[in-house]
Amino acid sequence: MKPARLLGVVALLALAGCSQGAPATPAAPSAPPPSSASAAAPTVTPPATFAGGNVRIALVRQLSSGDYFEQWLAGAQAEAKALNVRLEVSSGDGNNDKQALNLEQAVTAKSDAIIVDHGFAQTVQPAIKKAVTAGIPLVAFDVDPGSPQAVALTQDDHKIAEQALDAMKADTGGSGEALYVYVAGFAPLDRRNETWEQFKKDNPGIKQVARIGVVNSSTASAVADQAKAALQANPGVKAIFAPYDEFAKGAALAVKELGLADKVKIYGADISTADIGVMTEPGSPWVATSATDPANVGRVAVRAAALLVAGENVDRELSVPPSLITQKGLRDAGITSVEQLTRAFPALTTPDVARVPWAAS
Repeated sequence: MKPARLLGVVALLALAGCSQGAPATPAAPSAPPPSSASAAAPTVTPPATFAGGNVRIALVRQLSSGDYFEQWLAGAQAEAKALNVRLEVSSGDGNNDKQALNLEQAVTAKSDAIIVDHGFAQTVQPAIKKAVTAGIPLVAFDVDPGSPQAVALTQDDHKIAEQALDAMKADTGGSGEALYVYVAGFAPLDRRNETWEQFKKDNPGIKQVARIGVVNSSTASAVADQAKAALQANPGVKAIFAPYDEFAKGAALAVKELGLADKVKIYGADISTADIGVMTEPGSPWVATSATDPANVGRVAVRAAALLVAGENVDRELSVPPSLITQKGLRDAGITSVEQLTRAFPALTTPDVARVPWAAS
């Protein structure tokens, strides 16, 4: 995806780099980054449409369980409040047919805009087409909308995988057996998988000996069971690539229960306060993750939808850049929460992606 109207990302000084590399000096936390909810006065008068809080944006989610999704929703709700819009949330709870039905209902209810959060393209695209035909602005996050009229919002998933895998390569010296956690059909995981497949071609010394993965209402515990079996069957594994935080948490649980934390290291994706806790706890095998701030991405989605409602031009492809976060960097900087992370490194907030000109900034 082409990053649209993005500022360059400043490297995470204390967090970037290989997880076993030389110590970096932690950056002093800066003041909290400005947000659309801050006290600064807006420079543009809000459109009349937004008066009275009557703008309705339907947020149609595929999944709602898991730290990432909870923080994403919190960010979306905070931005909706700041913009004085009503965010009407539904979740398919992992059931694609239920999500599609929720999306159909949002179209029938004539929402002012719709945000589709994850999902399978085959099940959501028919309803997305109906929304576009009905003239309802639509933002699709981490799912292919199948329509050029919709805004496709993504994280830079190829970069997310690349950053994590570069850390794995540095730590392993580019050789050794690896376990891979993946479930096909989820757009972000499919993009990360493309990078993994290319990585294996470019680094033949790293051998994938098993692939596991499941996505459900208890992903981490299910992956933990699979990982234990795979690790017992493949005692030579020294690295696990788990490009979703629930995958990484499950893998970490398996590695610790088997007493392999000094031998097997985990390279993941995504970040949350709970993830930071797992990464920094004593003996944790999860040494690096590449991520965006999920709450920030939720904010971006709501901003993009609000701009569409106002008739503003929005790039049809929006991408939020990631940063590499290492266990060592987190420990050295004393970071225990995402709030501390984003305050110390304001580049994670990407305020210029879908900036709303009439909002406080």
